[in-house]
Amino acid sequence: MRIAVTYENGNIFQHFGHTESFKVYEVENNQVTTAVVVGSNGQGHGALAALLSGYKVDVLICGGIGGGAQAALSEAGITLCAGQSGDADKAVADYLAGKLVNSGVNCNHHGSGHSCGEHSCGSHGCH
Repeated sequence: MRIAVTYENGNIFQHFGHTESFKVYEVENNQVTTAVVVGSNGQGHGALAALLSGYKVDVLICGGIGGGAQAALSEAGITLCAGQSGDADKAVADYLAGKLVNSGVNCNHHGSGHSCGEHSCGSHGCH
């Protein structure tokens, strides 16, 4: 299995469509075996799902994400675990332990000065 996290300075980047890099984790037997940071090449909302699909990502952990991007990820067969914040490595460990929940966070309030971080978690499991 491969898990990707929107990534910036060790933490989960809070806006999927503006992420400049992903940390992609290779998982075998529920343990991370390797991890590599890959650039998004500034591709933007729509192309990011295709980029992740090209890396054969099964799960995306991110902060805020808009409806169009959610639909593109779903169409690509990528499980979404949105509304996360904090340390990327810890989030992956929590996901593997069944501790993360998908809050279904939408970033539909684009504009200057908004923040997609600090969302609270809902009760829907990511698995």
